[in-house]
Amino acid sequence: MKVEVVSRKIIKPSTPTLDNLRTYKISCADALSPTMNVVGLLYYPSSDNIGNVNNLEKSLARILPQFYPFAGRYIKENQSVDCRDQGAEYVEAKVDCDLLDVIGSEVQPMELNDLLPVEVGAADEASDPILSIQISKFKCGGVTIATAISHRVIDTSSLGTFLSAWAKASRGDNSTEPIIPKFDSPLNFLQVENLGEIDSGTSRTRDPTFVTKRILFNKKVIANLRARVSHLYEKSDRPPSRVLVVSSFLSEAFMRCDRVKHGKSRACLIAQAINFRERTVPPLSKYSCGNLASQGLVECSAEETKSLDFEHLVPLLSNTIKKAILDCSKILSNAEDARKILFDAVAGAIEKPLDGNSNSIWFSDWSKFGFYDNDFGFGRPIWISSANLPMSNVIVMMNTKEDDGIEAWVHLQEKDVSYFEQDEEITRLTT
Repeated sequence: MKVEVVSRKIIKPSTPTLDNLRTYKISCADALSPTMNVVGLLYYPSSDNIGNVNNLEKSLARILPQFYPFAGRYIKENQSVDCRDQGAEYVEAKVDCDLLDVIGSEVQPMELNDLLPVEVGAADEASDPILSIQISKFKCGGVTIATAISHRVIDTSSLGTFLSAWAKASRGDNSTEPIIPKFDSPLNFLQVENLGEIDSGTSRTRDPTFVTKRILFNKKVIANLRARVSHLYEKSDRPPSRVLVVSSFLSEAFMRCDRVKHGKSRACLIAQAINFRERTVPPLSKYSCGNLASQGLVECSAEETKSLDFEHLVPLLSNTIKKAILDCSKILSNAEDARKILFDAVAGAIEKPLDGNSNSIWFSDWSKFGFYDNDFGFGRPIWISSANLPMSNVIVMMNTKEDDGIEAWVHLQEKDVSYFEQDEEITRLTT
């Protein structure tokens, strides 16, 4: 796949940002996020309405006043966004193949990075746009819309809000619920000072030492995984969620691979990101923008990982997630609770693997952010994707188009790929 940039321009908001909004102070959670962009790609086949792609630029300018920090620039020294309407980057490109050649199962995730407007790690410098868009047109007439927004300002839920608002504006929809983003982080009552710094280790350039594997858990696989733990539930109970069974399956696989690699069992930490919008007291709007996620954490000793299989992991992870969701109600109560829930445990979890005696696995669920609903005037996407991210032991879980499966994007260090690919359970799924 060869991607050729045809044009690159700056899109400014259609109306100027008000003087009182010219400085957007990020929260402590934003400040401790990795130096990288949150990326998402939407793939659309050729259609009679594909000419509406020309409306994307105009509709972007119309919604930028609502998402005013996205048109600004981040100032490290002040930990704030300078919102003087510097503009979002808008790139148009052409691709020398058909869309179906890209969304096939043989395509390597690293190739999809060529469809992004910027590198994943190119963020946080004063010259970096907060928001970059790339519209890539394929030989068949299909289109990919790729978005990259600084993690310093948003998380994936916020990306979903932005894409929904942009799609709504692009198709001229005034009949459905208005999408009103909120940039008033409730975490600003916490002090950024004395929280320390977490080095994410991301690079501004593409790093080939990180590899991404795509694993599809289709409807049949999900049903089989649920059947393996059906004896743990009453007939009247809801079956375990798709995300729960996939997280449990992959956690067991990661622990097996770690034993093979090191020749012994090691302690392991399993983390599941929890979106706390609408779960706090009082509840935050689902359109609140920022980094608004806590972590459900499971810590297992080396002895425990020896016998911790799928059937034990499902209820263990389930109970951990339930507790983490209950803890969300405390986040806005006082600074001490918020600090413990959002930072202290996570900072400790990040530092533990550095001693060489433990492993960590990080899950992020993107399946509930409505990416498949984004109709810009030429239909809904036939596929959505992430890309190759410069991270290891991180799994991004996305829903399938039919909304009955999970596509797991497993990010690994190159040196660990062979252990993962040779795992018997993983091999059964991927062959």
